[in-house]
Amino acid sequence: MQAFRKISFPGFVLIAALFMTVQSRGAEGERGIQVSAGDWDRLESVVSFPFPPGHAKTDRLIDADGHAIPLQIDEENRATFVLKNLKSGQTQDLQFGKARIESTVPGFIQVVRDGNKLRVSQGNDPIIGYQAEPGELPRPDINPLFTRGGYIHPILSPSGKLVSDDYPRNHIHHHGIWFPWTKTEFEGRHPDFWNMGDGTGKVEFESLSKTWSGPVHGGFVSRHRFIDLSAPQPKVALKETWRVEIYNVGTGQKRYRMFDMISTQNCATSSPLILPEYRYGGLGFRGNWSWNGAENAFFLTSEGETDRVKGHATRGRWCHIGGKVDGERTGIAILCHPDNFRAPQPMRIHPTEPFFNFAPSQAGDWEIKPGENYISRYRFVVLDGQPDKAELDRLWTDYAHPPQAIVK
Repeated sequence: MQAFRKISFPGFVLIAALFMTVQSRGAEGERGIQVSAGDWDRLESVVSFPFPPGHAKTDRLIDADGHAIPLQIDEENRATFVLKNLKSGQTQDLQFGKARIESTVPGFIQVVRDGNKLRVSQGNDPIIGYQAEPGELPRPDINPLFTRGGYIHPILSPSGKLVSDDYPRNHIHHHGIWFPWTKTEFEGRHPDFWNMGDGTGKVEFESLSKTWSGPVHGGFVSRHRFIDLSAPQPKVALKETWRVEIYNVGTGQKRYRMFDMISTQNCATSSPLILPEYRYGGLGFRGNWSWNGAENAFFLTSEGETDRVKGHATRGRWCHIGGKVDGERTGIAILCHPDNFRAPQPMRIHPTEPFFNFAPSQAGDWEIKPGENYISRYRFVVLDGQPDKAELDRLWTDYAHPPQAIVK
């Protein structure tokens, strides 16, 4: 499988999110924020806060030494920046910036539509792709029933190694990062949205609502439909929205890529989607083809388990899966937010294939009810080399308990 090439973006000037002046501090009384580390040391932590209504918009914060920190404000007035470092128990005052001297922003996140795909880069380095509308099947022997869009692939490490797989020969219905349900009941029928070859269900890309690029994060919002093909006529059982944000972090000595996914699912009719107890279904990840075989994929769970057989059906705050690509180790950690249903969620770890799944249905029967949103939050950290448990614990803490910012 070929990773997408490095892409330049003619016409784009990756400028302007940072502005500095010799005037190191804003005018006396200028508003700003106070950010608190809380009980943990912070390093490259993503911080968000509601930007004050009525205040002039800005694209930077200024610290006590006059350094500019990129600030990005979205359409909902949510302001986000990256806190470089702050020790446990400490606070830091930052002012909203005013004066402007343009300077380049390293690692600007660029999201570009390229046919039926999105391509996301950090600076000039590709990070991930998103398959929107279904593309062509990679091999002529694949049944058209397996045609699919609405998933993330490829996923690339900081050194450019391919971490994910798509349409693998031993599980054609696996696709990078995707989110179907397996054992279900809908209006007395049993559509399987995971095993598409059965022809009873599928997940279909519907639309791309928005994309954005920026100095702090880029991303997209997409919509999918879970279609019951076992009904007399195909019927939408579930609607889903993905919000994916890719962050401008991990450019220091310990390089990594990081992005978040929020999946919001709701019933498309007045009927619930019933999810009986089952060993897998939900958010899934498929690793590089070279990781196939019991000895070629390496797992590490948040509980310290490295035996993939013993790790299966345990619960974890995060799980790292990796292996060798071009002779060197690389991998991805999948972090489960503590607000997720049944968190820490049970895990499906395949005994011989590079497959991982957070599977809440392992813990018993449940359902997605009409009029209620089923929201799932996950963070993905892609890094080369051996996983460091202490570092992944720190990154999970940043995700689960981010620093707090208060407008002054």
